[in-house]
Amino acid sequence: MSNKFAAGRRAIAECDRCGQRYKLKQLKELVVRTKKTNMLVCPTCWEPDHPQNLQGMYPVQDPQALKNPRRDNTYLISGLNANNNLSEGSRIFQWGFNPVGGGTGVLTPNDLIAASQVGTVGVSVT
Repeated sequence: MSNKFAAGRRAIAECDRCGQRYKLKQLKELVVRTKKTNMLVCPTCWEPDHPQNLQGMYPVQDPQALKNPRRDNTYLISGLNANNNLSEGSRIFQWGFNPVGGGTGVLTPNDLIAASQVGTVGVSVT
């Protein structure tokens, strides 16, 4: 019984991507999204199938909401504000942009104050 193909021990082929000549046994098949592309590429051009290409192929369950959530009772007693009074504590945050501070936001108070100083620098040569 004869073989369908020759052994190809000394066969030379070109990389389908860069065109360089290699032994046929050195070339690898390129796979994209788990599908063989019928392209033979050299070891420098070959890259494994990237896992990011497989997104959406398998179902993922990533629930975000809680079942039967409860109110956070530590909301009003979680810290002191700038005047050392009980406030919303860690839930309150300060943010600023141009102009910094001075804003009277209803949802997020903005009492930041920009401070700057200009001085001189002396250089001495020794």
